[in-house]
Parts: sequence; C-alpha cells; structure tokens
Amino acid sequence: MHAFDVLGDPVRRRILDLLAGGEASAGAVVEVVGREFGITQPAVSRQLRILRESGFAIVRAEGARRLYSIDPGGLEEADRQLERYRSTWTAGLAALHTEVARGKRERRRPDSEPTKE
Repeated sequence: MHAFDVLGDPVRRRILDLLAGGEASAGAVVEVVGREFGITQPAVSRQLRILRESGFAIVRAEGARRLYSIDPGGLEEADRQLERYRSTWTAGLAALHTEVARGKRERRRPDSEPTKE
C-alpha cells in the first residue's frame, strides 16, 4: 500500500497521533479510536494491522498485551515521496515570510512617517 493511501485514512492518522505520544497498548488504542470514530475493536485491529504491514507501526508482546509504537520507516518513506514537491512550497513559504516581516516593519513605523510604495 502506498504511504499516502495509509495516511489518507483518518482512523489510521488518529492512531499514529496516539502513538506519537509514545507506546500504547492495543486496548488503549481501541478505547480511544473506537469511542471517537464509533467503530468496533475488530475494525481498529484491522487498521493497526494495516499500519504494521505498511511499515508505519511496530508491535511487541508483553505477556497477553500487544504494545504498539511508531515505526519511523513508513514516515521516512512518505517524506522521501514528498521531497520532489518540497521546493514548490519552500519558495512560497519564503515569500510569505518576507511579506509578514514587511507588515511588521510597517506596523512599527510611527504614524507621522510616510510609507514608501
């Protein structure tokens, strides 16, 4: 599955948000995601499996519990796929930064000072 197919699902993104805070048990993930999205334990488990199989999450057993955490490999793959587009938005953000700085300078000028245009 393509990295953006994985990240395109709101349930999977929410699970990754939870895991970004640190390791979480499957039960804890099911409790939060099930409540927020109104889905069943098997549905959440399916999303956890997709995250594992696509390289976004890892699981380890601790007794009967399954503890999930983020696998950076999936996110690194998504980052690599975004790399070719990064220059497009970097230039736009630089221009925005310039305009914001210009606006701040304009606001700092005393009212008696004429503005240059």
